[in-house]
Amino acid sequence: MLEDALLIWRFKSGDGTALARIYEKHRGNLLRIAAALLNRNGLAEDVVHDVFLWLAQSPDKVRLRGNVRSFLATCVVNRVRNLNKAGQRRETLPSDEAATVASDDPGPERWMMASERLATLRRALAQLPYEQREVVILHVHGGIRFREIARSQDVSINTVQSRYRYGLEKLRTELNGEL
Repeated sequence: MLEDALLIWRFKSGDGTALARIYEKHRGNLLRIAAALLNRNGLAEDVVHDVFLWLAQSPDKVRLRGNVRSFLATCVVNRVRNLNKAGQRRETLPSDEAATVASDDPGPERWMMASERLATLRRALAQLPYEQREVVILHVHGGIRFREIARSQDVSINTVQSRYRYGLEKLRTELNGEL
């Protein structure tokens, strides 16, 4: 947290290496969030790159109210929302992009099992209403607190908690013991 604040300060002062460090530190988490919301890995990479391109071009517009992770996650979510509004998103998971997973064990059997589980989970997430999916992904994948999610969505914390609870209930129903 303190490192992030220092990195933002250095970045806003014109240090390009600070932005590179922020990117390295948060890229994986942001990609997971974007991929889970979009169900398309290539488009998720584009979204994350767009966010960092905007950040690089507009350091003066960065106004942190919380931590950097939440700020960047909110930027990614807003970009995904814009894509949704533009109708540039498919609801189903393409079979050729079923899953990308980093495994500690490079064995093919382990990778295939994890890949299949991830594909099943992604399909189930895609069935959730977008508002519920966003809350579940931000809280679980992003580790973002309900209060911060509520602020980014401009809704009450009770609404966010309800969306989370309903989303988890629907996931349990949809998965029905598959994972």
